[in-house]
Amino acid sequence: MPTDSELPRPPCPWMTESHEEWRRQVRRFVDDKIMPFVDDWEEAGRIPESLFHDAAEFGLLQVGYPERYGGVSEGIDGFHRLIVSEELARSGAGGVNASLMVHGIALPPLLAGGPEPLRAAIAPRVLAGERHMSLAITEPGGGSDVAAIRTRAVAEADHYVVDGEKTFITGGMRADYFTTAVRTGEGYDGISLLLIPADAEGVSRTELDRKQGWWSSDTATIHFDGVRVPRDHLIGSEGAGFALIMKNFNAERLAMAAGANASARICIEDALAWARQRHTFGRRLADHQVVRHKLVEMLRQVNATQAYLEHCTWRVDRGEAPAADLAMLKVQATLTMEFCAREAMQVLGGAGYLRGSRIERIYREVRVNAIGGGSEEIMRDLAARQLAL
Repeated sequence: MPTDSELPRPPCPWMTESHEEWRRQVRRFVDDKIMPFVDDWEEAGRIPESLFHDAAEFGLLQVGYPERYGGVSEGIDGFHRLIVSEELARSGAGGVNASLMVHGIALPPLLAGGPEPLRAAIAPRVLAGERHMSLAITEPGGGSDVAAIRTRAVAEADHYVVDGEKTFITGGMRADYFTTAVRTGEGYDGISLLLIPADAEGVSRTELDRKQGWWSSDTATIHFDGVRVPRDHLIGSEGAGFALIMKNFNAERLAMAAGANASARICIEDALAWARQRHTFGRRLADHQVVRHKLVEMLRQVNATQAYLEHCTWRVDRGEAPAADLAMLKVQATLTMEFCAREAMQVLGGAGYLRGSRIERIYREVRVNAIGGGSEEIMRDLAARQLAL
């Protein structure tokens, strides 16, 4: 049961009126273009093409990208992007954000290392919502272990010939291009990135439509069978893919942490709204001490995570790459989301168990957040290695 009132947020020392105005604008977009239709999109298993055009017209797809490709970068910082993740999470359907903004993990490697003709040909159309990109890293046997990638690209004259398979690819059924990790040699130095057109001969895809959460995001397994990819579709130099992927993961984890903590805040808002109107044993749920304590504990964890999130965002804006903290932040955010989804479901009881409830959706989407972009276990181990523990 959504509420129009938001819980007070502790002030962020790095946010200005520009950020607050941006939040108001994005919230109006979400309220107008997303909230009324979420249930239908969830049942349909994807968002409509029109949403990409609406988001491009509003300026959502372009935030933080270079002006020369149609992006909006002047006066934009990490907190503007943070607000996008937080406000899109208000629908309670993480698949909307995952599908609509999937270019946020597929386009940056191209812009960072791709040849200019390729960037100029593709980036403007992606940012205009006319074409779609997905990131193809995960394989059936590799999971988050990038070093174990087996999809192979063999150089032949002016092409690479690609054979292999990727799975759990967000936006994979809709994508026009795949930013794809391939093996061109051995070890970490043998991983490269190729931009592979989805309509290339030998590319096929299988939809993965029996998911616990993210129903409104199309997810696919991608098959590459002797796919010929021009050499000028190489992103960065041959063998430089691992570093580009790791840098990309840092940005993905920051965005996922923002969405997870925003989802946790939604759980508190909806649980509080329900507790104020629902009566048991002659008084409101909110008047029972055990319920008030649940709400306070949920808010304590959300506020603590928010402070960590904002501090990491500030550090990234300064040019740092705090891999250990971003890994730990993602763990912190997904554990907070899991705790709040559980406690909110307890407060709503049967009402939270019914389809159409934001809490019901968020509860189902805890695991994809805890696993996607690097599982909690891998994040802890990554942090330990980065800190030389």
